Amino acid sequence: MTLDDTQRNDWWRDAVIYQVYVRSFADSDGDGIGDLPGIRSRLPYLADLGVDAVWITPFYPSPMADGGYDVADYRDVDPMFGTLADAEALIADAHAHGLKVIVDLVPNHTSSEHAWFRAALAAGPGSPERNRYVFREGRGDLPPNDWESIFGGDAWTRVPDGEWYLHLFDSAQPDLNWDNPHVREDFRGILRFWLDLGVDGFRVDVAHGMVKADGLPDVGASEQRKLLDTRPLPYFDQEGVHEIYREWRKILDSYEPQRIGVAEAWTPAADRTARYVRPDELHQAFNFHYLTTDWDAPALREVISASIAAMAPVDAPSTWVLSNHDVHRHVTRYGDGEVGLRRARAAALLTLALPGSVYVYQGEELGLPEVLDLPEDALRDPMWERSLRTERGRDGCRVPIPWTSDGSAFGFGPDGSTPWLPQPAAWAELSVAAQVGAAASMLELYRSALRLRREHPALGDRPALEWHDGDPSVLRFARVDQASDRRLHCAINLGAASVTVPVAGTVLLASGQLDSDSGDVLLPPDTAVWWED
Repeated sequence: MTLDDTQRNDWWRDAVIYQVYVRSFADSDGDGIGDLPGIRSRLPYLADLGVDAVWITPFYPSPMADGGYDVADYRDVDPMFGTLADAEALIADAHAHGLKVIVDLVPNHTSSEHAWFRAALAAGPGSPERNRYVFREGRGDLPPNDWESIFGGDAWTRVPDGEWYLHLFDSAQPDLNWDNPHVREDFRGILRFWLDLGVDGFRVDVAHGMVKADGLPDVGASEQRKLLDTRPLPYFDQEGVHEIYREWRKILDSYEPQRIGVAEAWTPAADRTARYVRPDELHQAFNFHYLTTDWDAPALREVISASIAAMAPVDAPSTWVLSNHDVHRHVTRYGDGEVGLRRARAAALLTLALPGSVYVYQGEELGLPEVLDLPEDALRDPMWERSLRTERGRDGCRVPIPWTSDGSAFGFGPDGSTPWLPQPAAWAELSVAAQVGAAASMLELYRSALRLRREHPALGDRPALEWHDGDPSVLRFARVDQASDRRLHCAINLGAASVTVPVAGTVLLASGQLDSDSGDVLLPPDTAVWWED
């Protein structure tokens, strides 16, 4: 991607998109919770970092049963995050900084406080209001089927008149009935509302949900959450979702410059994910298969090759993500401590060298680890209670990020404020202030890699990826730009011993210390290098 590519209509094909978890990015008013004015104040940091777009998690009015993914009003801003005017100002300022803005859309379910659901409860069985959601009669005193909540327990809750409503997540998140034309019509209006305010796209939460199999058949198995990416389920990845996305694509394509849709779609295989990004559907889909792959050279090569191959027939870019607000941060997944940090640095260069679009979760550019020791009374994720306090949930990856090395909130909020989740004292050394200008820091590694990615013609979406064989513990490939005849090479050592890599050119960037900048370079374990010949 070149420096003026924000003006391209296909900017999304190789964009680096930075995820902001709004509650934990920047707190402007000292209430301990991040907000839209806080994000707006940090836009210069994001522009300087070198990303192309910012994806903001839900900021709509919500009781916050699931961190804002339980929406009570899709056309407004929750007062804890700001106002509609703040949203408009944020969008305008982002555009002035050359940044696109993607907002979260949550179509699978609403909040139980949404006006529609309150009306459904009041209207009773068989009413048009109740038909906007998935209500059913039970099997005697049992739920209508054996479906389980992703957060634990049954996916059904009984109401006083005897009917049950479906909630694939928390009981405060009732599933909408997407067979109801009024539901579809309202969401088309929601899309246009935010597009008219200037957003550049939507990340579609639970994009594999919404449509359920006819008759709501039993799964016939327990621990269903573990089956999400291994086998078909009657409540996810149904054919009917693609009709919805074809409708939405027409709306997105009616706006200029190009607006996009991004699917958060958990599917059993990459070829199923590719169905969400056919030319008349959405533009991107998250690549969870890459995120969940172990630190293993053959496994990573296989998932990278399969991802690229799956997207080729539909002419869509692959996406690459290492962390997000729903999984343990990859520093910790990769071993924690010095090992985890070393591997995370190498993984950053691997990921940013791949063809397609990259997602960066806030704080990964600082090398933040998962916070595994949050006090139990601080936990807010509904997974904690619904699992009967056996699963701590996702709060550990949502701890507010540190901007400075001092103060009560490390710059997340005004000094004297208390963040909604406690920050580890050790994060002072990982703050933005501590890392800016420090040549060996994770932040400066990301800034350098992102600058090279924007400048080098071989690191766009279209240049081919050519694998080079050799030591089985090393991934090595070249990106080749035919127009300029320039090549960028990437090698990453995932083994336990140093490996000699022939560098026929000049090293551009490395994730760790090397013994040489050219020739036979000794690549240490858990280290990656870029060079150009």
